[in-house]
Amino acid sequence: MTAGTDLHSTFHGIGVSAGTAVGPLVVVTPAPTAPADEPPTTDAAAVSAQVRSVLEDVASGLDARAAVAGDHARPILEAGAMMARDPGLAMGIDTQLQAGKGPTNAVTAAVEEYCAMFESLGGYMAERVTDLRDVRDRTVARLLGQPEPGVPTLSEPSILAAHDLAPAETATLTTDTCLGIVTAAGGPTSHTAILASQLGIPAVVQAVGILDVPAGTTVAIDGGVGEITVNPSAQEIGLLEERKRRRAAALAGGTGKGATKDGYPVALLANIGTAEDARKAAKQPVEGVGLFRTEFLFLDRDTMPTVEEQTATYTEVFEAFGDRRIVVRTLDAGADKPLKFADLGPEENPALGRRGIRLGMIRTDVMDAQLEALAAAYKATNADVRVMAPMIATQAEAMWFAERVRALGLPKVGIMIEVPAAAIRSRGILYHVDFASLGTNDLQQYTMAADRMQGELADLLNPWEPALLDVVALACDGGQMMGKPIGVCGEAGGDPALALVLAGLGVSSLSMAPGKVPAVRTALGLHTLTQCQQMAAAARAGTNAVEAKAAVMAMADPILGDLL
Repeated sequence: MTAGTDLHSTFHGIGVSAGTAVGPLVVVTPAPTAPADEPPTTDAAAVSAQVRSVLEDVASGLDARAAVAGDHARPILEAGAMMARDPGLAMGIDTQLQAGKGPTNAVTAAVEEYCAMFESLGGYMAERVTDLRDVRDRTVARLLGQPEPGVPTLSEPSILAAHDLAPAETATLTTDTCLGIVTAAGGPTSHTAILASQLGIPAVVQAVGILDVPAGTTVAIDGGVGEITVNPSAQEIGLLEERKRRRAAALAGGTGKGATKDGYPVALLANIGTAEDARKAAKQPVEGVGLFRTEFLFLDRDTMPTVEEQTATYTEVFEAFGDRRIVVRTLDAGADKPLKFADLGPEENPALGRRGIRLGMIRTDVMDAQLEALAAAYKATNADVRVMAPMIATQAEAMWFAERVRALGLPKVGIMIEVPAAAIRSRGILYHVDFASLGTNDLQQYTMAADRMQGELADLLNPWEPALLDVVALACDGGQMMGKPIGVCGEAGGDPALALVLAGLGVSSLSMAPGKVPAVRTALGLHTLTQCQQMAAAARAGTNAVEAKAAVMAMADPILGDLL
């Protein structure tokens, strides 16, 4: 597609949030770049003071937005402000200034050094690269006397297009004015993808060419199949509206607990990360929580949260769900999610390093404090609490964790299966615990040796990849042998078609963004367990992800297509 075209055309990206939308395209203003002809710095001290003042202005602006933001957006904005105030970043800029670079080039070079370091760490730190570059862009714009880049004020309901969206921008979007999101970069597990799904905004990522479409052009997007139509015809809009109507009709009948057509139960649960998430999810027709991420209590802190502070938060979450189950994942941190109060030092490959349970076994004070708080919250509420540990790879780790959990009187203990070794040896590991939950995002990146934050590897990170399904099958086989339930709490669980395959493999619960539950519930109710098992076999027989999904769609009830 060439710049300035107004011709009718259709192209594809990766659909990451189902739904359809038609509206005018609003293009996020590209961030200004450091001028190549910028004069060199001759007074490093004076320019350093100027740059530090601008960084503080950027941080203050993010703080101001955080002050009026909701509970979900606030920590994201606060994290950006913290990065703008990072002394290490300021020192890196000073080094560049002393080498003679102009102020905007010094900022750009210093940030890129930080980004390279974060990307090498992988995991959570790699996810922060977008925040860092957002700080860079805001700082460079201010130094050049230009407005800060970002999402413009949407005067009418529109479809937003960008190269990528910083968490600070996606966190403030609302369904009132944002009809859909299309990005040229990003991946299925990017922040944009996950947040769009949580908000129920149709979204497509990896849509190369979207930025060549002029602002104001009418576009139609289908977030289920990843299709974008530029200047759609009246007939195409009509077909899209019809698909939207059919999807609404298909979802209208989905109520009650999750189950296949012949009654095989598949519990449909919510993923949450904060107390605010819990309050919102508890109001939805979900059967509980399949993944309560507890990291938000620990990250970006100089000291460990007290047992009393943790207990208060856990109690609030447990009370929100009454007698519905709540699966809590203990702290998933380490070298790729460094904690200031539990830094184990640098590692050459932190994604394969001392994270999750490995950190807990070294810093037993952190693990024991969290378990003590969870036990206190359980005793205060008598909730259906189930506690699981991340990154389990061996029976010894499972035994160590199970003994600690049970010693405190917590009723059920489980493990995350996100390391292929745990799936391969699930029978032995499950002997020591009560349940397991498949973290398909990490399980896939370790199975395919592909960083899940690298959009260029999106093809390898497609959850329909038959190799991933084979690993899931191994885990489920162990669960069936031991009579222990296996759930899924990765993004794969929210795909209505893939949910059928997972049920066919033996998964007994699926956890997802609450907005995805109705479609998954409907999909399950259209098919028997035998059909799901046949679909699972067909998907595993495929040679790639595309073949696997096509095989399942050919066998499924035609209504399934309206749910995607």
